Amino acid sequence: MECEWKPDEQGLQQILQLLKESQSPDTSTQRSVQQRLEQLNQYPDFNNYLIFVLTKLKSEDEPTRSLSGLILKNNVKAHYQNFPNGVSDFIKSECLQNIGDSSPLIRATVGILITTIASKGELQNWPELLPKLCQLLDSEDYNTCEGAFGALQKICEDSAEILDSDMLDRPLNIMIPKFLQFFKHSSPKIRSHAIACVNQFIISRTQALMLHIDPFIENLFALATDDEPEVRKNVCRALVMLLEVRLDRLLPHMHNIIEYMLQRTQDQDENVALEACEFWLTLAEQPVCKEVLCGHLSQLTPVLVNGMKYSEIDIILLKGDIEEDEAIPDNEQDIRPRFHRSRTVAQQHEGDGIEEEEDEDDELDDDDTISDWNLRKCSAAALDVLANVFRDDLLLHILPLLKELLFHPEWVVKESGILVLGAIAEGCMQGMIPYLPELIPHLIQCLSDKKALVRSITCWTLSRYAHWVVSQPPDIYLKPLMTELLKRILDSNKRVQEAACSAFATLEEEACTELVPYLAFILDTLVFAFSKYQHKNLLILYDAIGTLADSVGHHLNKPEYIQMLMPPLIQKWNQLKDEDKDLFPLLECLSSVATALQSGFLPYCEPVYQRCVNLVQKTLAQAMLHQSQPDQYEAPDKDFMIVALDLLSGLAEGLGGTIEQLVARSNILTLMYQCMQDKMPEVRQSSFALLGDLTKACFQHVKPCIADFMPILGTNLNPELISVCNNATWAIGEISIQMGPEMQPYIAMVLHQLVEIINRPNTPKTLLENTAITIGRLGYVCPQEVAPMLQQFIRPWCTSLRNIRDNEEKDSAFRGICTMISVNPGGVVQDFIFFCDAVASWVNPKDDLRDMFYKILHGFKNQVGEDNWRRFSDQFPMPLKERLATFYGV
Repeated sequence: MECEWKPDEQGLQQILQLLKESQSPDTSTQRSVQQRLEQLNQYPDFNNYLIFVLTKLKSEDEPTRSLSGLILKNNVKAHYQNFPNGVSDFIKSECLQNIGDSSPLIRATVGILITTIASKGELQNWPELLPKLCQLLDSEDYNTCEGAFGALQKICEDSAEILDSDMLDRPLNIMIPKFLQFFKHSSPKIRSHAIACVNQFIISRTQALMLHIDPFIENLFALATDDEPEVRKNVCRALVMLLEVRLDRLLPHMHNIIEYMLQRTQDQDENVALEACEFWLTLAEQPVCKEVLCGHLSQLTPVLVNGMKYSEIDIILLKGDIEEDEAIPDNEQDIRPRFHRSRTVAQQHEGDGIEEEEDEDDELDDDDTISDWNLRKCSAAALDVLANVFRDDLLLHILPLLKELLFHPEWVVKESGILVLGAIAEGCMQGMIPYLPELIPHLIQCLSDKKALVRSITCWTLSRYAHWVVSQPPDIYLKPLMTELLKRILDSNKRVQEAACSAFATLEEEACTELVPYLAFILDTLVFAFSKYQHKNLLILYDAIGTLADSVGHHLNKPEYIQMLMPPLIQKWNQLKDEDKDLFPLLECLSSVATALQSGFLPYCEPVYQRCVNLVQKTLAQAMLHQSQPDQYEAPDKDFMIVALDLLSGLAEGLGGTIEQLVARSNILTLMYQCMQDKMPEVRQSSFALLGDLTKACFQHVKPCIADFMPILGTNLNPELISVCNNATWAIGEISIQMGPEMQPYIAMVLHQLVEIINRPNTPKTLLENTAITIGRLGYVCPQEVAPMLQQFIRPWCTSLRNIRDNEEKDSAFRGICTMISVNPGGVVQDFIFFCDAVASWVNPKDDLRDMFYKILHGFKNQVGEDNWRRFSDQFPMPLKERLATFYGV
């Protein structure tokens, strides 16, 4: 630069004044500061002033200088591309000159600024940055070395990918060997930076690091017992990542590494212990886990169990000494955002209820208010996964410890024992069964322990054994458990209320109709909780009520139950404003209730329906405004629309044809036409589910729109978006049943995609089943159009439908396949054994469908002749042979 930039004294004072004011706790002052900062951004050299205060104005106090740098960082993030060249050059050179400032705070701020500029794509346009920082590492001056390392660590964190690309001529080939030299530096802070830098490149298996993997591991071992906790923490973190990507290199040392990690998991410094504890979680995912760890289980088990106790600080943070807090309103910040899971249409399977994705809801979230992840949770999660690896072998080591813990006089110890029992429930269930008749009553007693934290963890642990409880005679365990859990739902402690509500929802899912005899008692409790609960737990209560409705279904449709349940729900519904996110769980809950009550929901139907339509309309209108004038209007939260569409689906499903007048009097189909074309996949997913449900409930209103809807459905048969594709496929099937032969003009829009999906490897089960059903239904109504392709889909079609229960959808799909076989018998010849197997999967087909099967089987047998048929049927597995002989005489 020709001449050094100098600030104008008056401008400088003005900016210092602003920086001082922005540290004021008063929100209105803060707001005006924000506005003035925005205005100052109009001046090109405003950013020069900010860097000047950070690096040159040593007379100012450090917090003010640092703040100036952080404001500059935000400007870089937002407007860097508009900085004039002179300004950005000035900032860059000031950063590099002051990375060694004597103040750790200022060094860190300069480092943050450097990485922010670097990640704005400036690593390419700042070629001297990395060489300069690497050169500064060799400085005799500690501050310079530490500052440069701090900046490099941040750059490695933020720009790891680009550092390992050809764009920069692969600087890591020089940097990584350089970092490794500093593992033995005399300063703990610098050793720690050096490991942290290299750690950024483990997971991505960066070539430059893989070339030096052995010296890296040797250096890690050399630092294993470093005095500095931060260094030990980074060593542990490195070993955990290496376990994932370079197990081959650790295996020769595995015995020593495990011994080392056992010590570190008991480190005095909790951050080190937590990093080390992650090792067990990662090891459990490796196939070698059983082999390398079995000899250490007797040492590891007590260490993990010990880590599961609440620390003193946990108890303080959890206000564990406050037993009654039900009257204290919730702090709104503590309420986690809830995410609505959009509706996915799935098939019923043999031997179970509805096929759901595995819900991970019973994770160990017993103390979600502490810094989310801590040693207690990590230890419990590790025990959980190890129980799944070692199964009952783990009990040898756990049971002796458990006896002592569960009956311990100190509540903290007893509480950890109950957590252990819950953590091993999934993996060690078989081996635990002999002890459960004694343990479950003991746990039910613990539900009335005087410590709230013991009561809450007991709720969770009991929910992990709900499956077993439900399998026993109800009077022995289910009834006492339910009675006590319902009392806990009305506990005077909010954490216990929450744990009890969640546990009860799990129990409902397991017990289903077993709960019917106790419905009055259950509803009594849940409705009473409405008047008692603070904000956060109300949201969980909605879930418990929705799950109850899903579990007992039409048994809920009794006037006395409706009288208890509906008034409080509708009262909440009327209190909530349209923009209140509490509508989500309430709408989900009402959707389940409407589906269960069916005609019983009629009296409440109209206002609920209207409001849902309004929510959809409002959201769409807001989205249009935002699109045309993004500066004027905010983007809407589309979750409101998604939840509303899902509740409308619930109403259509529950009320069937009676929803017809409501649909007739509203513009829902026009709105759906827009939703089906929304950019957001979840909106389309829910609108296709609603389309299918309305098609079943009142097709007369849907039919006029079919010509508009079908092309949209065709373009959404993209298996990359599984749930969207699944619901679109299902809706096409429902539409074809209603359209009959009039479906013919639309077959070409969808058939090729469906055949492609059913032949795709790794397609999820639910999508395969719905695709097969829809292909069958299209063939049922338009056999001439679909049958020619029979050979291309018959095999996956048969294998995907053999596991579904007998139901209407399966019935229409098989009628379709039989009709297509009669049109194109040659299409099935090569895969006839698969057809036989699919036919045998029917338990009770309707008589005329059974006749269709009979004709095809006997037709084929007569066609090939007795000898060939015998040779063919000798390939059948025995059960298949027997079933076909018994039911169809072949």
